[in-house]
Amino acid sequence: MDYILIDLDGTITNPKEGITKSVQYALSAMNIHIDDLDSLTKHIGPPLRDGFMEFYGFNEEEAEMAVKKYREYYGERGIHENELYDGMETLLTKLKQAGKYLIVATSKPEELAVKVLKSFHLEHYFDDICGATFDDSRASKDAVIKYALEKNSITNMDRVVMIGDRKYDVLGAKEFGIFSIGVLYGFGSEEELKQAGADRIAASVEEVYDIVIEL
Repeated sequence: MDYILIDLDGTITNPKEGITKSVQYALSAMNIHIDDLDSLTKHIGPPLRDGFMEFYGFNEEEAEMAVKKYREYYGERGIHENELYDGMETLLTKLKQAGKYLIVATSKPEELAVKVLKSFHLEHYFDDICGATFDDSRASKDAVIKYALEKNSITNMDRVVMIGDRKYDVLGAKEFGIFSIGVLYGFGSEEELKQAGADRIAASVEEVYDIVIEL
């Protein structure tokens, strides 16, 4: 595998505090008050608008308002409430040393993804950073993957692997016949990843490297 597409939230960094507090802030603005931040981790992975509509029955206008409030908190505070997974920089270093072409493929707006990676001084490891758009014209993981492939002129899917922690990463990869690795240290369960059809499961950051090198 020469091209490595890798998810950001829940795969490279642990954004739990920032994302859940941002969702909590947005929901509060919509008169939905939730104290248990753990219950909001389901929003880590899917496009924000889709999550608000699915979990709270918001219509499109309400979902748009909630997304706006989310970004109000996230842009100022939530983006900094984030942690790098242990061993991640070592993994990225080893993948680059092995000659891999690394691309971030995230449903987070691209501009914010760049800011997160720069905050951890990781942007130089990546050959490209591909994310969603603020207007949601590109929001789903399969749309982001399509964008990443086309932007980088990748046509041989047998040379590509997608790494992520949620079913959206796996299902997005399947749309293009891409091999997928699901990681268990993020926010998706083993059951979720297996049901989505992940080709391999990595229990740790270190195991991700071992699987990639085997392929």
